[in-house]
Amino acid sequence: MSVDVTGPLHERYDEILSERALGLIETLHRAYDGRRRELLGRRAERIAAIVAGTELGFLPETHQIRDDPEWRVAPPAPGIVDRRVEITGPTDRKMTINALNSGAKVWLADQEDANTPTWENVVGGQLNLLDAITRKIDFRTGTKSYALKPDDELATIVVRPRGWHLPEKHILVDGEETSGSLVDFALYFAACAQLQLDRGQGPYFYLPKMESHLEARLWNDVFVTAQEALGIPRGTIRATVLIETYPAAFEMEEILYELREHSAGLNAGRWDYMFSVIKTHRTSGTAFQLPDRNSVTMTVPFMRAYTELLVRTCHKRGAHAIGGMAAFIPSKDPAVNEQAFAKVEADKTREAGDGFDGSWVAHPGMVETCRRVFDAVLGDRPNQIDKLREDVTVTAEQLLDVAATPGEVTEAGLRNNVSVALQYLAVWLDGTGAVGIFNLMEDAATAEISRSQIWQWRRNQVVLDTGETVSTELVERIADEEIAKLGDPARYAAARSLFLEVALADEYVDFLTIPAYERFR
Repeated sequence: MSVDVTGPLHERYDEILSERALGLIETLHRAYDGRRRELLGRRAERIAAIVAGTELGFLPETHQIRDDPEWRVAPPAPGIVDRRVEITGPTDRKMTINALNSGAKVWLADQEDANTPTWENVVGGQLNLLDAITRKIDFRTGTKSYALKPDDELATIVVRPRGWHLPEKHILVDGEETSGSLVDFALYFAACAQLQLDRGQGPYFYLPKMESHLEARLWNDVFVTAQEALGIPRGTIRATVLIETYPAAFEMEEILYELREHSAGLNAGRWDYMFSVIKTHRTSGTAFQLPDRNSVTMTVPFMRAYTELLVRTCHKRGAHAIGGMAAFIPSKDPAVNEQAFAKVEADKTREAGDGFDGSWVAHPGMVETCRRVFDAVLGDRPNQIDKLREDVTVTAEQLLDVAATPGEVTEAGLRNNVSVALQYLAVWLDGTGAVGIFNLMEDAATAEISRSQIWQWRRNQVVLDTGETVSTELVERIADEEIAKLGDPARYAAARSLFLEVALADEYVDFLTIPAYERFR
């Protein structure tokens, strides 16, 4: 075996970094890392084509897949038939217990946007998942102790590995860095797939940041190889794809088709989707310029077209359609809670009415609100996949109609982007990938949209409501002013450096998590 583990080996790490797991990583790396890198290169080619004037659209070469009325994805798997409430969060020990106990139907065990991929988090998170499945997990802090409820009250675990673009520097095959996606997948699959089958469920995944059906095909091939390698029945794996990139919105049916024997549906994001709009049209001027991010709701024309198409596509093919995130964290202020809960309830009511089969929350305190809304629509039914939404027809032009988004760019919006990004990055660089900021649970997606908006506004020389033009000097000044409000400037020095590096770069940086990851040993 030509696998080198360069990270430190702490207590019990051998349970995750087993010969079985490392052998699977070696097999998958040699079989698929070349294709992964080639597909990442295709992303850059697509951006170059858009810069040259070729617009996104539905692919003519795959029209037969879209036009064929017969094919369907695999039927819902045990444990993920009813997904009316899903809670998301990182795989630290406390969150693992609280999420599983939350009353949600599914826990998105997040090793991606809500997780800083330090070596200790990568392996330690896998140990927490293993301990949860074998019921060996507990957690104590001060006078508080946490333990799991009975099995029939626990959420189903669905693991989100890192995206195709992220490397894992601590595991090398033939001297090469491996894929964070393949490492996260293989470590969980090797340790827990059979254990989940023994419990009557299976190894389930959320797949992030994909930009094409070819990337979904790569995942499907990985699944087939892994199941064969470890003697797991083919089709046992089920995966839900996050449609959180602009290009993927034009390939939803093709993505479901590529994964059809392993598919569990699609999910509609928000911040990452808006981040991808800016990234994809980075040189398109004001036609794809977004106003203050908090003013861009899911009901503006281009977002409405995207969510309507997602539900129609999923239900046409027998797949779950899962809605977006309620990021609100209940506070001690009753007035703040009253307003926030009303907004969350209205948003979930829209989703349930549109045909979504479930939705996300970020905090256990929001589970009941989401469940109540979906209970009112679903009743005793586990989902509403039979709601076909044949009334929906979405064109490429509607998906591309960002210019119809109402709103303006304000100094308050700029300051909020700067402050939230700095606060989040300071915590991320310290090893924590999810943090409450201004009563919202934030993860890497928030930092991405925040710095991307600033990059776009500066490039387009946007004039704020105050009359000031967004410039390098203005962003740097606001960063220093916001840090002064937060106190302890030394704590934010590294975050400030990283933030300004990506927000003010001459050339757009595709993912801030790549230069951020390089800052770790």
